[in-house]
Amino acid sequence: MAKVLVIGASRGIGLETVRTLLAAGHQVRALARKAREIPIEDARLEKRDGDALDRAAVEQALSGVDAVIQSLGVTFSPEVVLKGTTLFSKATRVLVDAMQATRVRRLIMVTGFGAGDSRGHGGFLYSAVVFPLLLKRVYDDKDVQESIIKSSGLDWTIVRPGLLTNRPATGHYRVLIAPNEWRFGVISRADVADFIVRQIDDRAQIGTTPLLIS
Repeated sequence: MAKVLVIGASRGIGLETVRTLLAAGHQVRALARKAREIPIEDARLEKRDGDALDRAAVEQALSGVDAVIQSLGVTFSPEVVLKGTTLFSKATRVLVDAMQATRVRRLIMVTGFGAGDSRGHGGFLYSAVVFPLLLKRVYDDKDVQESIIKSSGLDWTIVRPGLLTNRPATGHYRVLIAPNEWRFGVISRADVADFIVRQIDDRAQIGTTPLLIS
C-alpha cells in the first residue's frame, strides 16, 4: 500500500479520490486550505491545512509520500469566465519544483477535456460554442499547466475527464488514449477517482493524457 498526497482534497474529484484511496487500503495525506473540514474520519487519513501555492507547505506535505495527485478547481463566476485564472499553472509550477527537490516522482494530475491537444475534439456545440464562451480563458491556463508537467521529467499521467457528474461509481468507463478516439462525453467524479487510484500501482499510463468518459 502506498502513502499518497492529494492536493485539492476538500471537494470534487479530490474528495472522491481520498475516499477511493482509503477504500483501497492506501494511506492518504490530504492538503487543502480547509483540510480539517473534510467529512471523512479514518486513522489512515492525515488532514493538513495548506495552500497549493505555498512552496514550503507543499514541500513539507511531500515528505515520505510515494505518489501525488493534484486535482484543483476554480469556482466559475463572471470574473473567472472573462478574466481567466493562473491558479493551475502557478500551483503546478510550485508542485513540480517541490517534487523535483524532494525526489518524489509519481504525479497524477487532473486537468480536463479541452486542455492541451484535446482542444477542438468535442464536436461543434462544445468546441465552437460552449468552450470559447465559457471555458477558454480557464483552459488557457490549463494548457500552461500541462506544458509544465510534460517538461518536468517526472513520472506523470495527465487525466482529462469529460463533463463531470455526481453519480455513484460504476467502474465502467472508457479510457481514450489516441487523439482520433477523443470525443465529448460525461463521467462521474467517483469513476474518475477510481481510474486515478488504479494509477498508483499501474505504470502503463505514465507519459499519457487519457480522456475519461462513461
